[in-house]
Amino acid sequence: MIANVKPKEATAIINSLIAGVVPKIGIQHITVGRSEETNAFIMALEDVKNGHSMVKFWIGDFGSGKSFMLHLMNTVALRQKFVVTNADFTPDNRLYANDGKAVSLYTSLMDNIAIQTKPEGGALSTLMEKWIEQIISKTALENNILLTEIRKKEQFPLIQANILKTINEITEVGGFDFGMVVMKYYEGYVKDDEALRKNALKWLKGEYRTKTEAKHDLGVREIINDINYYDMLKNFCKLFVSMGYSGFLINLDEVINLYKISTSVMREKNYEKILAIYNDCFQGKVSHLFFNFAGTKETLENERRGLFSYDALKTRLETNKFETAEIRDFAQPVIRILPLDHNEIFVLLKKLKAVFDFNYSSSIDITDVDIQTFMEEMFNKPGAHEFLTPREVIRDFLNILNILRQNPSLEKSKLFGEMEVVDERPDILSLDEIDEL
Repeated sequence: MIANVKPKEATAIINSLIAGVVPKIGIQHITVGRSEETNAFIMALEDVKNGHSMVKFWIGDFGSGKSFMLHLMNTVALRQKFVVTNADFTPDNRLYANDGKAVSLYTSLMDNIAIQTKPEGGALSTLMEKWIEQIISKTALENNILLTEIRKKEQFPLIQANILKTINEITEVGGFDFGMVVMKYYEGYVKDDEALRKNALKWLKGEYRTKTEAKHDLGVREIINDINYYDMLKNFCKLFVSMGYSGFLINLDEVINLYKISTSVMREKNYEKILAIYNDCFQGKVSHLFFNFAGTKETLENERRGLFSYDALKTRLETNKFETAEIRDFAQPVIRILPLDHNEIFVLLKKLKAVFDFNYSSSIDITDVDIQTFMEEMFNKPGAHEFLTPREVIRDFLNILNILRQNPSLEKSKLFGEMEVVDERPDILSLDEIDEL
């Protein structure tokens, strides 16, 4: 039995891993073999807490645990009182675009904002209400007004002035409209006007597509778009820190989808945006901001389509020449995710068996010897050395547990023998053959 696992966490772990994705919660219960990476990340978090900013690139083979590492970092950062969020690059979510794909990425990030009390995301409204309550308390204290009186309509100008003052102190770009929208949110909050609150939240999440619609609903002149969304992320970072949070952690997975952009000009513009973020963070232009990018070795090192195709990034992201497989440097911007060894996978499968039994209130007849037999069968299959990933091992193991749970009379050895190793890696090498559009 794994200590302290909650039923909700156990269900998330099992269902997500069977589906081939990383669970949003409970990941700390099944973590193995990443202590050095985690310790380095905790040290980096301390720097960000102290006002620095950071960018890390987590590079590994398909299925090696990059996404797992990002979710683990979310869990660690939440405990350190960070606001965290994550999004995947997709064909419709990019860092740079002129057709709404960049603001679409921003919207995904806003939807997934999490805090320790809401680790699954959707915490933006909670944060806004918490901040407004802080402003209300501060205004009451400064003006010697009782908290029971400060919420009355006649005191609204005092709250309004403090909202604008605070917003002006923390924003550099778009502060006026940001402040106006927050006031609309406050107005909806105190008047219990759900429609007004929803419209304000819609603006803050970048969901308005026309200025006309935003002006009609909220009376503001601008909207969050492909051009200014990054400035809004920086504004939110300052806002969160002003509320007492340690910083803002942003995880961006599936960099391969930037690598796949067919036109070299658009791909380069996206890499240019990564460079701008990198420079902002390491040159001290922003504070308390932590970006993580996750991708494969090919998406980093391919000099035709990868990050290394952009010379300014290549010079910044080349590996420390003194690093080896045995001597690691976790302080550099690029951290390579090495595969779990067989002992670590064995420990992981034991943990998963315990979580599985807890989730289903079962006791599947799988011993340590059976787990070893399963691994031997799996790793001795044709193609295992070249293609097998932890993701596939985990999924097959959990699928077998599910079959045995529902069919306890089945022979385990028969199930083990029916396993096959399939190459699940995306075909990215062939992209080099695609003609540039």
